[in-house]
Amino acid sequence: VAVRYTQRLAEAGAVASVGSTGDSYDNALAEAFNSLFKAELVRNRGPWKGIDDLEIAVAEYVDWFNHRRLHGEIGLIPPAEHEDHFYRHNPVATTVAASVPSLH
Repeated sequence: VAVRYTQRLAEAGAVASVGSTGDSYDNALAEAFNSLFKAELVRNRGPWKGIDDLEIAVAEYVDWFNHRRLHGEIGLIPPAEHEDHFYRHNPVATTVAASVPSLH
């Protein structure tokens, strides 16, 4: 996975950014999400019977988080709704987003 990721970054002309070891401030957004993930899914619904059950639970959580969970920082709406609103009102961003290759 790491090799493919590095190749994809090179193809896109991007440079990987890696912070110092143990410094959560380098990626505060990811750390905040991990904290919510642990509180809302791991502690509330685990333990799971096996990896398949865990994979389903994670997929359901991500869907809920993006499409139904209300986020205070963006006006108590789900992120998917916020993103749709952004692209409807920013046609230039839509054009740019369509021209940027995906990492997938």
